[in-house]
Amino acid sequence: TLKDPFFGLVFWDRMYKTAYLAFLLVLTPICHGQQIGCGGLNGFSDFDFWVGEWEVFDSATGEKLGEDIIQKIESGCLLLEHWKSVSGGTGTSLNYYNPVTREWRQVWVSEGRYSIDIVGGIRSGSMVLEGSIYNFAGAVWDFRGNWTPRPDGSVRQFFEQFNHDSNDWATWFDRRYVRKDPG
Repeated sequence: TLKDPFFGLVFWDRMYKTAYLAFLLVLTPICHGQQIGCGGLNGFSDFDFWVGEWEVFDSATGEKLGEDIIQKIESGCLLLEHWKSVSGGTGTSLNYYNPVTREWRQVWVSEGRYSIDIVGGIRSGSMVLEGSIYNFAGAVWDFRGNWTPRPDGSVRQFFEQFNHDSNDWATWFDRRYVRKDPG
């Protein structure tokens, strides 16, 4: 009966659960109804020229510095980089396009105890990202990187770090990416 205290608790417990379930059924399609994948969306293919398996050389000397693998993952929404130098050093970056800010972002972390966080986009045919490099001991410097696709299919990667003592930009490295032979 309605006067039974146990019936009242059971009744309200069932009403609460029913209301909660109805709320989830309405909300779930809104939260999970997003389309999957970023292929074909503006901006997400801007960095595709860098996707692949590469041998990496010093631009000035031609010396091989290492190998880099850049993969397009998460249905085309993210680029994942795996770097390995000839001496065995490694580093990894996540690169993604934010359609709200209309910027690309790279977050790099290296076993060498530093990280890079840079943002930007395509300028004059190059991917240009700017931000900071962080030494895990506590130092922070302004930092910028340029990736430029070349007519021969290679990519030039040119990074600079701001020197606060000289108040000038200094070359951090200048590399040439050459696609690995698929055979």
